[in-house]
Amino acid sequence: MLEVRILTPTGLLFEGEAVSLTLPGTMGSFTVLERHAPIISSLDAGEVVCHSANGEHRFECNGGFVGVENNVATVCIE
Repeated sequence: MLEVRILTPTGLLFEGEAVSLTLPGTMGSFTVLERHAPIISSLDAGEVVCHSANGEHRFECNGGFVGVENNVATVCIE
């Protein structure tokens, strides 16, 4: 599983395990899966979608960035 942390300037918005994470990259939408290669990417306005065993979690994003390494995705959004 992929460990996901979604942060905003006011604090932690979401933390949990996910099967996949879809993000609005500035060069187009992309999906992160378990064992994804390390990456740092900027994010554009759009929707962050986290697919977990408990269902789907959706968060609006006005920009930000994501870092992925060792099955941990840290998303910082406005």
